[in-house]
Amino acid sequence: MNAPVPSSEPQVMQTYGRLPIALSHGKGCWVWDTNGRRYLDGLGGIAVNTLGHAHPKLVPALQEQIARLIHTSNYYLVPLQQQLAAKLCEISGLANVFFCNSGLEANEAALKIARKFGHDRGNSSPEVMVFEGAFHGRSIATLSATANPKIHAGFGPLVPGFVRVPLNDIAAVEAALKAHPNITAIFLETIQGEGGVNPARIEFLQALRRVCDQHDLLLMLDEVQCGIGRTGKWFAHQWAGIQPDVMPLAKGLGSGVPIGAVVCGPRAAHVMQPGNHGTTFGGNPLAMRAGVETLTIMVEEGLLANAAQVGAELKAALQQGLAGEIASGGVVEVRGQGLMLGIELDRPAGALLAQAAEAGLMISVTADRVIRLVPALILSSDEAAQIAAILVPLVKAFLAQPKP
Repeated sequence: MNAPVPSSEPQVMQTYGRLPIALSHGKGCWVWDTNGRRYLDGLGGIAVNTLGHAHPKLVPALQEQIARLIHTSNYYLVPLQQQLAAKLCEISGLANVFFCNSGLEANEAALKIARKFGHDRGNSSPEVMVFEGAFHGRSIATLSATANPKIHAGFGPLVPGFVRVPLNDIAAVEAALKAHPNITAIFLETIQGEGGVNPARIEFLQALRRVCDQHDLLLMLDEVQCGIGRTGKWFAHQWAGIQPDVMPLAKGLGSGVPIGAVVCGPRAAHVMQPGNHGTTFGGNPLAMRAGVETLTIMVEEGLLANAAQVGAELKAALQQGLAGEIASGGVVEVRGQGLMLGIELDRPAGALLAQAAEAGLMISVTADRVIRLVPALILSSDEAAQIAAILVPLVKAFLAQPKP
């Protein structure tokens, strides 16, 4: 198993370069394929399976909900929406929530809020500041906000109205605001995921909050991948002691059940009014129950503290195991926080996806040369040590080969 092969599913649209592995079931941080082989899941469904697989508290709750009510519509009250919204507002300190189905939809709604916010203030051509390395989704608008020419290719013309600047450069932000007076919002991932696990620095986030307050702009923090406890706090921006005006969420909020949310503070809470936005599936009872149960179980099992502690252990084990490669430059950096970690190599690392699977470990490779680890927040210290024990030798062997 050296590289992804074409799908053996001829009736499935070929949008993914899949590995030839079909998974049958999972338990905790482990999954099994249809041939009975076991893998340690360091990918967590791409930061989705917060509680791992087949969690003994989540499964019966979802079974009960499926037997009761899966979907109604937003023509009627959905009491579980208020339950989940209240929990999200409590842990974020923000004001209200719009529910949707995915991170893309949450980001799309955030961009609509930014434009409406501008129009409400008399700006007929509002613009949004975005950042190099960003990834916000694959719809035409979120694709346009994303900084990846590879996924732009073939889909132009892109949506106008975005001003792109370097991450962690407040001088560039201030210069862009002077040059583009129509900017109404600043939109960024607190930690870039697809862009290579690149954190926005604490002092940069704090400076952005001050700039937005000074200029009456919306600070919109995409926490789709880094939120819901992944860094050891509920939301990654909380390490900077700030609050956003708009916060898209998804991925880990439903522990595998599709869900998205846009949480808004007072400045943005009432921008959208009836008729401005909507969704058919968003906020349905099954997704809301998954969100309520996920947050409840996270508190009961102390998963924020676990993410911080076990994530620090895993990061330290990787740094120690790869110390020689870090010194030589083969490993550029091991970075991230909690259970969102990236190992940047000095060369494209896509081949490691299949090599890791062959060794019994599931990972991803993003931004061409960054190994991404986003396992379930229930990961134990022993399992973290196993990830390092599998991955470190693979990286060493990979880097020992001639550089392409």
